[in-house]
Amino acid sequence: VFQLKNRLEKCNHDILDYVEEFRDFSKMVLSRLAGLNSCKAQVKGEVENLLTRIERAQRDIDYLGSVTDSNACVEVHEDLMEQQLLEEAEEKKKLKLLLNASCDHLLTGIKSLKIVKKTGDKHGSWMKDPGKKHTKIYLLNGSVNNVLWEFANIMIFMENNQTLKARRVTLPFPWEGAGQVIYQGFLFYHRYGSLNEIIKFNIQRRKVADQMLLPGAGRIPAYQLSPQTKIDLAIDEHGLWAIHAEPETGGNLVLTKIQPTPMVVEHSWDTPCSSTDAEAAFMACNTLYVVYNSPSGGTSRIRCVYDVLGAGNTYEIPILHFPKRQGSHSSIHYNPKERQLFAWGDGSQIIYKLHTEQK
Repeated sequence: VFQLKNRLEKCNHDILDYVEEFRDFSKMVLSRLAGLNSCKAQVKGEVENLLTRIERAQRDIDYLGSVTDSNACVEVHEDLMEQQLLEEAEEKKKLKLLLNASCDHLLTGIKSLKIVKKTGDKHGSWMKDPGKKHTKIYLLNGSVNNVLWEFANIMIFMENNQTLKARRVTLPFPWEGAGQVIYQGFLFYHRYGSLNEIIKFNIQRRKVADQMLLPGAGRIPAYQLSPQTKIDLAIDEHGLWAIHAEPETGGNLVLTKIQPTPMVVEHSWDTPCSSTDAEAAFMACNTLYVVYNSPSGGTSRIRCVYDVLGAGNTYEIPILHFPKRQGSHSSIHYNPKERQLFAWGDGSQIIYKLHTEQK
């Protein structure tokens, strides 16, 4: 027992010695780690200082290079500006050649009003085909529909049971809004359910002939007072146009000239005409006429005119009022062959005759 006791005491002393040695070793390790951290911070500081010096040197090099090459940069910049001005002048020249043929009149008054018939919903459109030598009347009832009615002439259209003598054409896709147009035997319309797809439909063959996407269109209504129409198509002496609004323009209208065959964008213009309190618009002789009203309904009037060629000063054009009628329009289409407007107002089909003067 005595020997075991001595051996136990010796083991305890050995354990205490080991513990003490471990403590000394731990202190040494911690001391070395502290030294490494200090060294790491020092190296980090030196690297940051070096990067700062390199950055300063790079700025000095850039400054010296810009001073040395300033004349060359100015010459290159002037060359680019000159090239850009030449391209813009050439583009304007092409547009004038494209749009300035046999069209020099400006709308100065709306002379008379004729309510042809009152049939259909609050929203819709009706028109003739100005590109064809016929007297057919086309009616598109509603802001979303897929049925086009074709009448042989306006007398049949005015009859009470006009649908009995009309040709019913069912479209493969319904339209959206009241911005449809008919041109050279084709119906052009904004496809319902799409953001900005325009359909070209052959009326006689009853099939889709072409389609295109109109960049930037379809996100907001073209007219605040006619929110069902997001893309309004128009016809004038020089063909097919599209009118829409974009958030990027602050809600101002954007005007686009479209080549109908094949369907491609020819040119676009950002106009100063606001979509606020606008109910409709139409094109006549390269000029956009925007019709405004009050939200509660009242006398429609043209308050913004935009000539794409700048041939008319819009600030000198007086405000033009639509005569003898209180209410609003869901669509107004210009017929360049007859120089009159086909309008849809609260379910009524209306014709306005125009007074024009030379620009």
